[in-house]
Amino acid sequence: MDRSWQENTAHRNGESGGTGFRSGGVRPEILPPDESAQGGWYPPPDQYRAEPPAPPPGAADRQQKRLTWASAPATYTLLAINCLVFLGMVLNGVSFLSPTVAQLVHWGANNGTLVLQYGQWWRLITAMFVHVGIIHIATNMWCLWNLGLLAEPLMGPMGVFAAYIFTGFAGNLLSVAVHPGVPNSPQSIVGAGASGAVFGLAGVLIVLLKSPLLPVPKPELKRLRWSVIQFALLNFAIGLYTVFGPSPVQIDNMAHLGGFLSGLAFGVPLVPRIGAPRTTFIRRRWFAVVGMAFALTLFAFGVNSFWRS
Repeated sequence: MDRSWQENTAHRNGESGGTGFRSGGVRPEILPPDESAQGGWYPPPDQYRAEPPAPPPGAADRQQKRLTWASAPATYTLLAINCLVFLGMVLNGVSFLSPTVAQLVHWGANNGTLVLQYGQWWRLITAMFVHVGIIHIATNMWCLWNLGLLAEPLMGPMGVFAAYIFTGFAGNLLSVAVHPGVPNSPQSIVGAGASGAVFGLAGVLIVLLKSPLLPVPKPELKRLRWSVIQFALLNFAIGLYTVFGPSPVQIDNMAHLGGFLSGLAFGVPLVPRIGAPRTTFIRRRWFAVVGMAFALTLFAFGVNSFWRS
């Protein structure tokens, strides 16, 4: 889940000196059932038809591991990038339990003031790979692993990677739009985490699992889709509780919402790789990528123009 730090009263009043923030503990995200990623129809059944006869002891397990990696390269690559960034932070002196705000900003966390006032738009991408301690990254990577293994057979590696980047970007951009931190505007926050992109993958899956092209029994599709919907609903409920309830946790709900809505939009033009003609699948995927890139460019231009005018 994304974590955010509210700027303190002294900062809002324009006092000089260091910026103060307050933060709370970390709460794990609610995950879809493990069988969503590993049971049912994943990996695609035809991937098991080429096994050699009478394999030696242990060969089946090694083959299964190779097939799992080969079936989800984008998911495992994204997991590796996130973990390597966190490892780099720790090796450079960042606390693995509770990094400071200054350390998070140094490593690329999102902040409206830095994006709008200083033109550091790259933070909308880097923030989705920066995490606030070991518990934060563990819960986010667990979510990414579950949803990614479910999504990649339907979207392909490029589709998963594009969905992660675009929806994570959209979530961070909506956070900046709501918390711009420029003069005469709401205060900014510092946010980091992959959960905007994780919510984006959930949004794409909700759309794709509704496709009639999938050669999967309808009850199984309904179960898988409902598990993803439950994931989104429960985590939105947790986010709302941190706003209205007595919770010490600060969650960037706008990043979650922006990621989820953009995921739904990204999934609309797509067709599943399983069950659709290859040419149709590739054409629709490129249409989704180009369309989302264009929409986010317009949105970013509008946010910048509105708050800087």
